[in-house]
Amino acid sequence: MTSKRTRVFTYDTTLRDGTQALGVSLSVQDKLLVAEMLDSLSVDYIEGGYPLSNPKDESFFQEVRKLKLRTARIAAFGMTRRRDVQAGKDVGLTALLKSEAPVVTIVGKSWDMQARKVLKVSLDENLAMIADSIKLMARRKRETVFDAEHFFDGWQANPEYALQTLRAAHDAGADWLVLCDTNGGSLPDRIAEAVREACTALPEAKFGIHCHNDCGLAVANSLAAVSAGAVHVQGTVNGIGERCGNADLTTVVANLAIKCGCDVLTEGALAKLTDTSRFVYEVANLNFQESQPFVGAAAFAHKGGMHVHAVRRESRSYEHMNPTVVGNARRILVSELSGVSNIAATVPEKFGLSGDRKAQKRILDRVAQMENEGYQFEAAEASFALLVRRLLGKERRFFDLLGFRVIVEKRGHGGVPVTEATIKIRVGGKEEISASEGDGPVNALDGALRKALDRFYPSVREMHLADYKVRVINPSAATAAAVRVVIESRDKHEIWGTVGVSENLIEASWRALVDSIVYKLSRDEERGRAES
Repeated sequence: MTSKRTRVFTYDTTLRDGTQALGVSLSVQDKLLVAEMLDSLSVDYIEGGYPLSNPKDESFFQEVRKLKLRTARIAAFGMTRRRDVQAGKDVGLTALLKSEAPVVTIVGKSWDMQARKVLKVSLDENLAMIADSIKLMARRKRETVFDAEHFFDGWQANPEYALQTLRAAHDAGADWLVLCDTNGGSLPDRIAEAVREACTALPEAKFGIHCHNDCGLAVANSLAAVSAGAVHVQGTVNGIGERCGNADLTTVVANLAIKCGCDVLTEGALAKLTDTSRFVYEVANLNFQESQPFVGAAAFAHKGGMHVHAVRRESRSYEHMNPTVVGNARRILVSELSGVSNIAATVPEKFGLSGDRKAQKRILDRVAQMENEGYQFEAAEASFALLVRRLLGKERRFFDLLGFRVIVEKRGHGGVPVTEATIKIRVGGKEEISASEGDGPVNALDGALRKALDRFYPSVREMHLADYKVRVINPSAATAAAVRVVIESRDKHEIWGTVGVSENLIEASWRALVDSIVYKLSRDEERGRAES
């Protein structure tokens, strides 16, 4: 597709375009943390925001100067001067210069309709607005990126004028001409054709691409642009952004580096791609996209027995690449669709099941039975590990439940419900009773159980619940329906999932909660043995 030595520059706009996504809001500290993570990934440019739009972005540009970034250059985003205002007196351009960002990105209209109907200026005035704004930044020695907004719609409607806007920016001193598929409605062949035409019209210019994902083609369009001559790609981590989002930079970068042989990021940086993706999800408080290419938890997950059998013999049979290259890992899932190969691949070698087909079949049959009851183990590997221990007679009982009670009380009209859980357990020959209040029944039970276990197993203080999901299994039963609860927990070592099923929500939650704590204690015991 492209030369192996083609250098493609990466421009991340997670901190600006990404924050326009529904439900995403980053504090100044969040943005600084993401900037450091992107720098460790060796991204070339990090767009920090629009300093005129809000005090938070203005503060970011002040604070980011204190960071010791190794590879990334910080860019400030803004618009061309306003109509009938001199560039040197425009408040937006002044804010860009005041940010002291070494790189400035100016967005201007490349679609004649946008100039006339949205900006309500003549086509000549629009060209002057672009040129004057770029000239100001060039005179102030800023590396300047011109974002040609709506370029592909403009090129389709009036190609001559769309190219004039690029020429105006280039002649004024723009370092980069970035062609934007702002509406996200273009197809790859149109993208490639327009990029080739722009490169031919301005052979001395350096071109970039900025795609939105409204047709689900942002990544494909970005790759098409590179194949046609663009050497600068803009996107956001995980593709977050307004409407349907932006090009997912993790997917674009992986494809460019692995599939296209381009020179992207620094040596070894690709191995940080998965961690970067998950870090941004965490900071933005978004759920991971399990099926996300390259970096998703399911990107190299295998569930069907035939697939697992084949991939264990030859990974290329069902994997297009080695997952470790992008910092990911292969996962073998267990379900009613599994074969004994799944069991052999997922059960640790210490249990000695590799040649025990009977034991493998016994585990597989039990999994199928439990899934028929509503259990699922794809996101609950810890519960599966404990199930295997029980079936093999290797279960370790850390405590026994003697009973629990949960009370939810609400006093008066509009009062806030108060939840209290009381629990009684036995550890060895000792009994312990504990109580705790919480935001709800599960939170209260969790607190009470931890208190009861604390003097026996202090390491439970290290763990916390990271996620809690409830799914109704048979909705036709209405309020009597069974529910499946999946809990994600974590400590300083790892993240694990557990599952519980019952017609009683609290009981289902209790089963998942107990598995979570027992798994934690089992892993701590294993580490203690390994360290002794």
